[in-house]
Amino acid sequence: MKRFSRLPSGRQFLLAALLLGTCVPAQGDRVPDGPRQPSAREAMWYAPTAEDWAKPVLIPWQRTWSDAVELSRATRKPILVCVNMDGEIASEHYAGVRYRDPQVAQLYEQYVCVVASVYRHTPRDYDDEGRRILCPRFGTCTCAEHMAIEPIVFEKFLDGRRIAPRHIMVELDGQKTFDVFYRNDTASVFDEIREGITQRAIQSLPNVKGDRSLLEKLQSPDAAARTEVERLFAEGDGSQRRAMLDAALSLGDAAPLEVLRLALHGLDPDQVERARAGLAATKIADACDLIVDALRAQLPPAQREALVQALERIAPESPRAQSLAVAHRGLASSSAAIDPDRWAKALGGASYAPAPERPADASAIDQAVAAAPADPLARIAQAEASLASAREVASGNKFRSLLLEDARRQATRAKDLGAPAWRVDSVLALVAREQADWPLAYAAAERAASAMPPETATADAAEVLFLFAEARQQAIVAAYRRKEPWPPQWLTDVHSTYVVLGRHPFGNDVHAGHHYDFLRFFGGLEAANQALDSSLQRFPDSPLLHERLRERVLREQGVAALEETYAGLLGKRETAVTVWFAGYAAVVAAEHHRRRGQSDPAMVAYDRAIAYFERAIGLDEAQRTSCDHHIAIALFGKSKLAFETHDLDASVAHLLAGFSRCPTATPALDGLNLSGADTARTLVGKLRESKREDLAAKLAAAMAALDPALLELPAYERETGVPRRRRG
Repeated sequence: MKRFSRLPSGRQFLLAALLLGTCVPAQGDRVPDGPRQPSAREAMWYAPTAEDWAKPVLIPWQRTWSDAVELSRATRKPILVCVNMDGEIASEHYAGVRYRDPQVAQLYEQYVCVVASVYRHTPRDYDDEGRRILCPRFGTCTCAEHMAIEPIVFEKFLDGRRIAPRHIMVELDGQKTFDVFYRNDTASVFDEIREGITQRAIQSLPNVKGDRSLLEKLQSPDAAARTEVERLFAEGDGSQRRAMLDAALSLGDAAPLEVLRLALHGLDPDQVERARAGLAATKIADACDLIVDALRAQLPPAQREALVQALERIAPESPRAQSLAVAHRGLASSSAAIDPDRWAKALGGASYAPAPERPADASAIDQAVAAAPADPLARIAQAEASLASAREVASGNKFRSLLLEDARRQATRAKDLGAPAWRVDSVLALVAREQADWPLAYAAAERAASAMPPETATADAAEVLFLFAEARQQAIVAAYRRKEPWPPQWLTDVHSTYVVLGRHPFGNDVHAGHHYDFLRFFGGLEAANQALDSSLQRFPDSPLLHERLRERVLREQGVAALEETYAGLLGKRETAVTVWFAGYAAVVAAEHHRRRGQSDPAMVAYDRAIAYFERAIGLDEAQRTSCDHHIAIALFGKSKLAFETHDLDASVAHLLAGFSRCPTATPALDGLNLSGADTARTLVGKLRESKREDLAAKLAAAMAALDPALLELPAYERETGVPRRRRG
C-alpha cells in the first residue's frame, strides 16, 4: 500500500504538484491485518504481464468531471471515482488486470466512471490532425483527462489524504456514499462497489440502446457518444464533415469541442475558419487549451482578440482560462518596471561568461566610513561588504546572523544619508532573502529592480532581478489559487525580467528554466521554445534544461525523435556530458516504449543507453558513479521486461547484473515509478510459484548479500492496511 513517493515530472510553475494516493490489494481472499511478507504481498496483487497490458481497457472512463456529473444526473447512476498511482503494487494490478477484466467492467457498468491519476503516460494527447491519443495505461481517456480529474477529486472527496488505489461512490447530490481504501484484498472492494448499487434507494434509468440522431450525439456528455462523433467526422468525406460542423455550430456557445478540434486541425481552410469562429463563441470551461492551440496560428488581430475574449468569457468557471487570458494581454504589452531593450543595449558588450567579481576590501571600506561617516556611498559599500561576508559563513552560525543584521543596519543608515535607493533596496532584499523574510525581500526587490540602472552587470543585480520575477510569480500563484483576477502587468514584468536575465552575464540555467516553464504554462509555446533553444546554447550541459528539451521533443515529435535529437547533438559536440545525456534520453525512450507495451524497442533502447553510459565513462572516468547508477536502472528495466514476457532466466540475470553494477541503485525509482527492489520482490514470488527453486535460491542469495536497507519497503509501504468502510 502506497502513498506517493515521488512527484511526476512536469515543470509548469503554477501547477502545485497535487498527488493522489491509494492502496488496495489485488485479488484473493481477505487476509489478516498486520505485517505481511513481500512474497505474500506480491502473490496477492500479482503483477500484470505483457499479455495483460496488451488487453484493452474495458472501463469507459468519462472525459471530464463536468461530463460525469451531467451524465450521472441524466442516467441517475452514481459516479465511481477510481484513484490510481504508477508503481504502486495494487494500482498496477488494477490498471493492468482488473480494468481489463470483463467481469469487473460489467460491475462498473452500473456507475458513471472516472479515473484520477497525475502521472503522464504519453507525451501528447492529440496528434497533428486533432485526433485523440489515448492513455496506454487507462485506455479510454487521454492523459490530460485523468490528470485534470485528480485535483477536482482531491478538493471534493479525498479529505486531504492522497492514498492509492481508492474507490469512491458519489451520489447525485454530490455526497460520498463510500470511500474504500486500505483494504487487504480486492474481493472486499468489489463487494463494496456491488453493495453500493444494491443498497441504493435511487433507481438508475434503464440503459436504452439504439440509434440516436447526430444532434443527440453532439449534445451528449457520454464519452461513448463523443468517441462516435469523432469517428464519424474522421471517416467522413468533405460533405459529411461540413454537415457535422454545421450541426455542431448550430448549438452556438455549446458547440462540442471534439468537432471543433478536428475541424481546426483539418486541411479545409473554410472549415478551419468556421471552427475558429465557433471556438471564439464558446462558453465551455474545458475549451481553454483548445483556444490556446488556436492562438498559436498567425491570425488577424480581430480573430485573435475574439479568442482572447472567449478565454475571458469562460474565466469565471476556469481559473486557468482567466490566467491564459491575462497572459495573452500581458505578453503583448511592455513592462513599466523592466525595459529589456534598454538592458540589452547596456549589456551589449557583456560576456555570457560571468567575470569573477573582485571581493570588496573590507578594511579599506571601514577606513572610508571612518574617514567620512556621512558619505552615503561608503556606507552602502559597507552594507554590501557585510552581506558578502555573511554569505561566506555557514547557515546557522551566529556570526552570520550578526553580519546580516549589520548589513541591514548599514543599508538603512545609507538610505538616510541619501545613498542610491536601488542599491539600498538591493541589500535589503538580499538580506531579507537570507533571513527567509519573503514579504520584505519581494517588496524591496520590486523597488530595486524598477530603479536599477541597466548597466548593472553584477551577481547581486541578477539575484535581485530574479527575486523580483519570483515575487510577481508568487503573486500570480496566490491570485490563481484564490481564483481572483490579477493584472496583466505582472506577467509582463516576469517575462521582461527573464529576458534580461537571459542576456545578463550572471544569469543562469535556473533562471532560464523558470522562464521556459512560465511561458509554457501560459501558452506562449513559440516564445518558450525560442527561449529554451537560446538557453541551451548558453548552458549546453544544464541537466534541468535538457529535462525540458526531452519533454518538448516527446510532446512535439514523439519517442523516435528523442534519440534522433540527441544523436544530432552528439554530431555537433561530443563530450562525456553530452554522451551521458544521450544515454539518459535512451532510458527515457525505453520507458515510453514500456508504457505502450513495446518490449522489443524498449530492450533495444535500454541497450543503447548502456552503451552510451559506457562510452561516457571511457571519455571521463569522473562520470562513472552516475553512469553506473543509470546502467543499473536500465538493467532493472530489462529485468522487468523479461519478467512480463515470462523469460524468468533473463529477468534474474538482468536483475543480478544491476545489483552487481550499482547496488545503491536498487531502491531508486525509474520513470514508471518502479525500482529494482520492486522487481526483485515480484520475481521471487513468481519463481517460487513457477517451481524455479534454483533461480529463486540464486536471487535470494544475491538479495541477502545486499544491505537490507536497500530492499526495505518504503515507510509508506510498511503501513498496516486496516480494512475499513466509510459510508456517508
